[in-house]
Amino acid sequence: MLTEKEIRFLAQCRVAHLATADRNGVPHVVPVCYAVRGASLFITIDDKPKRQTRLKRLENISENPQAAVTVDRYDEAWTRLGWVMLRGGAEVLGHGPEHDEAQDLLRARYPQLSGMDIKRHPVIALRIQRVTSWGNLSP
Repeated sequence: MLTEKEIRFLAQCRVAHLATADRNGVPHVVPVCYAVRGASLFITIDDKPKRQTRLKRLENISENPQAAVTVDRYDEAWTRLGWVMLRGGAEVLGHGPEHDEAQDLLRARYPQLSGMDIKRHPVIALRIQRVTSWGNLSP
């Protein structure tokens, strides 16, 4: 589903934006760290302080599992602009082998997570159903 160029672009970029919507279609977008394996993109909840304990992104996924993630690169040289958008159904993994493997992938990709007890937190798994990309995806 993902092209080699898209896979490389996703691997080199560090921040994505997760878009969810509640049952009424009210959108919510947040920056996230991510890891991709196969046809899934994983996002963990980390230990950084949150303003509330019930996160809107998790509530939205329980009400409306359709979600999108955009990974983009901005550059003053507009010939370097590029982005990849992934859309599909999202689910929250609370535990289990896939949860643990996703946490390991995320910890390997982001050393900042090494000092956090992320195993106790849920993982969002976006099951990639549609990929759209545009622009310069080269490194």
